[in-house]
Amino acid sequence: MKTEPIFRNYELLADRAEQAFRKIAEAYPQEVKCELHCDDCCHAVFGLFLIEAAYLKYHFDRLGPEAIREAILRCSDAERALRRLEVKLQRHEDDAEMQSYVFAMERVRCPLLNDNKECALYEHRPITCRVYGIPTRVNGRTRACSKCAFEKDKSYQGFDLDQAYRELFLLSQEFLRAHGKGDPEKAGLLISVPRVLTSPVELIISETFV
Repeated sequence: MKTEPIFRNYELLADRAEQAFRKIAEAYPQEVKCELHCDDCCHAVFGLFLIEAAYLKYHFDRLGPEAIREAILRCSDAERALRRLEVKLQRHEDDAEMQSYVFAMERVRCPLLNDNKECALYEHRPITCRVYGIPTRVNGRTRACSKCAFEKDKSYQGFDLDQAYRELFLLSQEFLRAHGKGDPEKAGLLISVPRVLTSPVELIISETFV
């Protein structure tokens, strides 16, 4: 498979995120509240860069038929919730701050979260999922899970998501070139998890995917 070297580069980035989480969790054991079956991060709304979308889809297609069927069924609920969110955001199209607030407060269950509160693709989960629960820097601002105990007026070591996003963008460009798709703008598109799970990988790669 011609994308395997690119996937390996993505896995190196994912490993760095994993190591960063462990390091911070060890440094601040009282502040990090992540535990088995805590699914707060599984209801956060975010998009996947193309490289992550293709990687997730690759491993999703290799799950057992029952796990795939159940996840696909949950995709319908997630898609409806995302459409409702889109309507809410349109109501505040002239207020970027309010849009950010609405987006952050929205709760949409990830279709990969099963009824046992476990991720069907935990070992292959996106980078955003891997660092949820520790302080992260996004758009120059430090953020943390609402369930954690990090104090707002203190400075903590965090994971630089802005840098990770830049690397995901570059890997997505490389992924497109490997498939003969040279449009650099498409590398910046973000794709929802339910859209990824219900779309053929060829459509994810295609320039017509929006």
